[in-house]
Amino acid sequence: MYSNELICNILNYLNSNLNQKISIDDISKKFNFNKAYIMRLFKKEIGITITTYLNKRKIYNSLKEFKDKNNTFLKIALKNGFYNQEYFSETFKNIMEITPREYKKFLLRKNNCNKEKTKLILKKIIEIEEWNEKIAYYLKNKKPLILVKIKKIY
Repeated sequence: MYSNELICNILNYLNSNLNQKISIDDISKKFNFNKAYIMRLFKKEIGITITTYLNKRKIYNSLKEFKDKNNTFLKIALKNGFYNQEYFSETFKNIMEITPREYKKFLLRKNNCNKEKTKLILKKIIEIEEWNEKIAYYLKNKKPLILVKIKKIY
């Protein structure tokens, strides 16, 4: 089964504009579809809302930023499309179930974390990696152009 072409186009648009403020109205105008239709179709195809997708993608992208000891939480937040550190921290905690500070400590001192915290962090990293792979697979499953042309001929 092929991925929905509209949703693939929306995903590509969102991924290319993560650092911009994107509203459902913007998406609706860009793709010339009703907002309610886009939101319903996106949730059906991807399993989460557009806002949740954007936040999850931004947090996923931010994980590698923590490895640089000189990066502050504010720098990481701004670089990944969050407009303030508080919203970044709140979103990070909602998605990763730990604070950005706990994640940074984990990266810097892996051996000093308790086993339960380490298991949770590793579990969340695996979950977000698997989610990213599912999105990549969804995007790769877009209907090939040759099939679209053949259908139009007949």
